Amino acid sequence: MQAPIIVTAMLGASDFAWAEGLRRAHYPPERNQVPAHITLFRHLPPGIAEELRDQLKVETRASAPSARLCGLRRLGQGVAFQIESDELEAIRDRLADHFTGLLIPQDQAPWRPHITVQNKVTPGEAKALLTALQTGFALRPLQIVGLASWWYRGGPWEKLSEHKFKG
Repeated sequence: MQAPIIVTAMLGASDFAWAEGLRRAHYPPERNQVPAHITLFRHLPPGIAEELRDQLKVETRASAPSARLCGLRRLGQGVAFQIESDELEAIRDRLADHFTGLLIPQDQAPWRPHITVQNKVTPGEAKALLTALQTGFALRPLQIVGLASWWYRGGPWEKLSEHKFKG
């Protein structure tokens, strides 16, 4: 069955465990169908699967990009940690250039990298979590270890490919 493709950046083990713990604690369980991640693209056409794999392999030949958590963002019905990474942004820009003409409007819009830890809750719940997380927030490094692609079939994502950075 043909399905859209999602592209994500993969977190290092300790950062993944931390973000996944927050998702499990604050995301409504019935809606939490995917693990913690950083979305690069939300909807690529299924016909580019092989070409996408090739491009992700090219991008991960280099060392992992440096990144850091730089703040929190209220999503209306949730909360996310904002990420700064010029190197990851450059990777995304190259991929977007390569797939020009195939991106949906949301993927053409300016990219605002983040890790969602809560979504689909009431605005009051989102505001309360944002306030709680801001209390102990400090800038810190974030480890990015690879890029992954996923089939989106309406529920949990199905892995298409995974590519680790070298070095």
